[in-house]
Amino acid sequence: MQQLGERLAAALQAGATIYLVGDLGAGKTTLVRGVVRGMGYQGAVRSPTYTLLEPYSIGCRQLFHLDLYRLADPEELEFLGLRDLIEPDSVIFVEWPDHGRGFLPQADLVITIEYAGEARLLKFESRNEVGVTIAAACNGK
Repeated sequence: MQQLGERLAAALQAGATIYLVGDLGAGKTTLVRGVVRGMGYQGAVRSPTYTLLEPYSIGCRQLFHLDLYRLADPEELEFLGLRDLIEPDSVIFVEWPDHGRGFLPQADLVITIEYAGEARLLKFESRNEVGVTIAAACNGK
């Protein structure tokens, strides 16, 4: 999952919102960890299971990793300041997006992860062209 995330990092476009769907332990956070590493981040990559949100500044880009499993009410996303985080150059990964229904930006890509014995089966569903094209340069920022 981490290697796949590293490869996915090269294909992400700024402004993308990616929903991650799958059971507990399916590899959603590991996939994001690979993306963060693939984008060049050198620090600790933490799971947002208890904090709900982990932000990463990577060069001229921002990546926000949300895990909404423990979200009691979708309105809590307002208190997290989610609207303020959504910028044209940020990438947002959301685990358990159904818990934030009505308060999340629309997904550009939905990745569903299912168990297949010891392996994983992944389904990629593009909702539009944003987020799945080759990433552009940082425009000197």
